Amino acid sequence: MNLRLVVPFLITAPLLAQAPAVPAPSTQELGFTYHIPSGWEATDAQSTLPEVKRQQTEKAKTDEEKREIACVQIPISAKRDAPPSFLAAMALPFDCFGQIMTEKDLPGFAEGSSEGPKAIFDFGDPVYGSYSMGKHNIWIERAKGNPKGHPEMAYTLEIACSLLKKAAVCWMTVAGDDQALKEFEGTAVTLDGDFFPQLVPATAFEKKPAS
Repeated sequence: MNLRLVVPFLITAPLLAQAPAVPAPSTQELGFTYHIPSGWEATDAQSTLPEVKRQQTEKAKTDEEKREIACVQIPISAKRDAPPSFLAAMALPFDCFGQIMTEKDLPGFAEGSSEGPKAIFDFGDPVYGSYSMGKHNIWIERAKGNPKGHPEMAYTLEIACSLLKKAAVCWMTVAGDDQALKEFEGTAVTLDGDFFPQLVPATAFEKKPAS
């Protein structure tokens, strides 16, 4: 499966023409909860989807890519000031997509989901990790970077993805400081009804011992 979807992110949303919003499924319908951290302001990335989907459908090379573009949702998005930081949860519902993704598809889905910020930021030297939350495996990537043309401004891109019963989900942030990253990682989640006190544990990027 070649998942190369480009989805809008909070940074690009103000540049897009506003279109009538298409209501996203609730996070509960998709099988998870993630509450926006205290001090963050909810935004409406979902309302930018129709125009972005139209543009990306014109570039799609396969029917599979077109289905993915049509089905992706952004049920959660938020921003934090001083310094500006952004987060979002992106989901691909399987009932819409028409097939269930597997673990090997997660890196491709994550890469496509992160194309929005990568169009505006230069990120390099990514590190990867994996961890388990109950019966769910989480794939995670972190990279350091800066807005294009502003090397003095340090940002961290982090994206964590998992497969739920009803959808593939990625949680992503572009964090302007360590506190914003800590707040993104430290927020509690439920995955298919199972509660976890934080999205990303401190051990997420630790190397696993060879078996």
